[in-house]
Amino acid sequence: MINPFSKLGISDDVVNAVKDLGFENPTPIQEQSIPVLLEGNNDFVGLAQTGTGKTAAFGLPLLELIDFKSNKPQALILCPTRELCLQITSDIKNFSKNISGANVVAVYGGANIMQQLREIRNGVQIVVATPGRMLDIIGRKAIDFTNVKYVVLDEADEMLNMGFQEDINDILSTTPDDKKTWLFSATMPPEVRRIAKNYMDSPVELTMGTKNTGNVNIEHEYYIVRARDKYAALKRIVDFNPEIFAVVFCKTKLDTQDVAEHLIKDGYNADALHGDLSQQQRDKVMQRFRDRNMQLLIATDVAARGIDVNNVTHVINYSLPDEIESYTHRSGRTGRAGKTGISICIVNSKEIGKIRQIERIIGKQFTKADLPTGFDVCEKQLFALVHKVHNVEVNEAQIEQYIPRIMDEFAELSKEEVIKRFSSLEFNRFLEYYKNAPDLNSSADDRGDRGERGERGRSSEGYTRLFINLGSVDDFTRGDLLSFVCNNGKISGKSIGKIDLKGVYSFFEVENANVDSLFNNFKGVEFNNRGVRIEKTADGDGGGERRGGGGGRGFGGGERRSGGGGYGSGRREGGSGDRRSSGGSGRREGGSGGNSGGGFKDFSGRSREDRGGSGRREGGSSDRKRRS
Repeated sequence: MINPFSKLGISDDVVNAVKDLGFENPTPIQEQSIPVLLEGNNDFVGLAQTGTGKTAAFGLPLLELIDFKSNKPQALILCPTRELCLQITSDIKNFSKNISGANVVAVYGGANIMQQLREIRNGVQIVVATPGRMLDIIGRKAIDFTNVKYVVLDEADEMLNMGFQEDINDILSTTPDDKKTWLFSATMPPEVRRIAKNYMDSPVELTMGTKNTGNVNIEHEYYIVRARDKYAALKRIVDFNPEIFAVVFCKTKLDTQDVAEHLIKDGYNADALHGDLSQQQRDKVMQRFRDRNMQLLIATDVAARGIDVNNVTHVINYSLPDEIESYTHRSGRTGRAGKTGISICIVNSKEIGKIRQIERIIGKQFTKADLPTGFDVCEKQLFALVHKVHNVEVNEAQIEQYIPRIMDEFAELSKEEVIKRFSSLEFNRFLEYYKNAPDLNSSADDRGDRGERGERGRSSEGYTRLFINLGSVDDFTRGDLLSFVCNNGKISGKSIGKIDLKGVYSFFEVENANVDSLFNNFKGVEFNNRGVRIEKTADGDGGGERRGGGGGRGFGGGERRSGGGGYGSGRREGGSGDRRSSGGSGRREGGSGGNSGGGFKDFSGRSREDRGGSGRREGGSSDRKRRS
């Protein structure tokens, strides 16, 4: 039987290499583009979602068209990021492993340029490069592109989004006029169309689906929650999917840090990927994610560009992208290589319009879903544990020596009792955690956070709201403050509710039963040679100026003036700087919403979400940005 790739015109050496990689049948983009590209005499524009097999779509034809007896560069592949550069290079090396003399070199920033120059001098036919490092090497006159016959622009829209337009122009100007240009892109914005017009001559255009459409293997869902419940909703989604392997997108690097820190403190296997990381740190995070030693990668759009990791089960849009077209790239991180995936958006009621805009662009309808209840999560986790126990691989040789002692330990228990106890190990933890868990679902009719202004200064039921004269200017994070209060107050983390970190002061909630002992334990406590002061607050801390004992300083480490008892009409002066608010209804997103655990996993009878502790306000990290 003839191999499907052979039918497309691919030689046996390459087909055998492809088979060794486990690919039996071409994807639609490969099936339609390979015969066209094998002709070698057309410019080409291919529009297809990421993860549909574009590397093989252009890589396999290149291997058929290049003369590997010559050691001069004949093909240049430009892509936006280091990760994608390495991925393409690896794939083409694997495709060409049976071809004698085939040399592929990766050229990218953040690595030793001298090593890359040596590889180029030793002879190369295919150069895979990021624009910045490629320009550097061209500037050193270390490469000759006069023999280049094919230039591939992969993820062209992403390169333009990242500001590589001039770099691409400069690089292409060093290549022959009669070369053929192959452009691959997930979307077709005007800038990409302009490249096609300027550098191509009557290109063959192939579109898989409609322009800018999403991958057909991806389901799109959205959940409507109040802004302050966004973090709690994220945790609920993760807990309901025990085998989740996901990329979580945030708008800013501060948001990614904030969400990742909270998840880590709450016991989740997560880490952040953003522009402030060094290349070494970035590589370390990505390697952990690729090796599945991390379940949740929290990333910005820019940092995630070029990530090519298989088997990502979910993409979670913690914040919707500013550019709606970016949603296509985000969702494309899942559902790759023929697999299915789910793209989830956590939104508030004001963002429904943006969901509708995305639907129009990707040509697919979102499913409005309800966040699972605490009971649903417990049930899902229980059977995930049962499934894991059922399928675990038993190391007979190693465990055999312990079986007699284990049997003795369980001698008094029946089979049913043993099963109950093993199942309860995880089940009890989630059952306790989600006991009395609130319904986090909001509705499209709920205008955001109605009543939040009135609730912000009010203690949660069963908790007392306290003032403390420490804040972010003392280099405290919410986690630091939680640890400080627990260590000095001699109480556990589960006794603490919402933490509202300010500049030179903060508010936090403590279970009513622990208030008196906390006050007693804090007598005489100092921080940096100054006395630490804790006081009870009146419900609704916006009602005028409040003077604390021991020195007559107001809540803000300064004067607070409130117009008519509302939440911040007028001006509030304090350690965190002046803040303007538009009248009494001036709700502040990006406030210092509740702490999500600060390193203490909350398994009390009342969940952290119920107290609002994990109910992080949208844009919580933006508060930090304003303070810094």
